[in-house]
Amino acid sequence: MSNPAKTVTESPADVVRRLYDALGRGDVPGVLAALHPEVIVDEPGQLPYGGTHRGREAFARSVLGAMTGHAAVALTDAEVFEGPTGVVGRLTGTLTAHTTGEEFPLTMVEIHRVEDGTVRAIDVYTKNPGELAAFYARAEAGTR
Repeated sequence: MSNPAKTVTESPADVVRRLYDALGRGDVPGVLAALHPEVIVDEPGQLPYGGTHRGREAFARSVLGAMTGHAAVALTDAEVFEGPTGVVGRLTGTLTAHTTGEEFPLTMVEIHRVEDGTVRAIDVYTKNPGELAAFYARAEAGTR
């Protein structure tokens, strides 16, 4: 007897959309589920969580933990573009400092490498990394 159920394979763009949807909901388990266990995330060096992070746990601790530890993250838009060499995502949103309520407009472009239904690597580019780093410093110090 044959099984009428079919397995639907997500496109690489769908995998990144799933990642962004989870991020927008604040669903950390959903974010981590979209990432390969050995994901490599390269963040701009100026940021307090800058550098290369290897593995889901390192990403959760070093990047997500640092971002959400100092500010609430509200995504306002996520665009995903798939090309022959990978997936590009453009995220916009607002960071709101927990300590001061200061708001910071966030724009990021990410280049994703997707393999076997998970994100294997992400190169992150922010519009203004120096200003973003200064925002995090003020948020940590509780000053504006």
